[in-house]
Amino acid sequence: MRIFIGESDKWKHRPLYSALLELFRSKGLAGATVLRGVAGFGPTSILHTAGIFKLSADLPLVIEVVDSQEHLDAVLPEVDRMMGGGLITMEKVQVLRYEA
Repeated sequence: MRIFIGESDKWKHRPLYSALLELFRSKGLAGATVLRGVAGFGPTSILHTAGIFKLSADLPLVIEVVDSQEHLDAVLPEVDRMMGGGLITMEKVQVLRYEA
């Protein structure tokens, strides 16, 4: 599952990405990673970018979550409830290695 949000998105006065990671961890999902983008735009076509002369306060974030389809489907309603905007995609992947 990939979740596309903005760095300034919040859930109950906390960064949304942090709240989502906590949710995934509490539900026992296999893993999640937050990636910070250097530039991007969404449905409003407003460009969010980090440059030398301008630092955006709302850079794009992508949260990658890997687990079985059943586990992702189970947590999806709660993720959807927490998000005020953004994009969620599902991709089928083949895990080649997963170790501690």
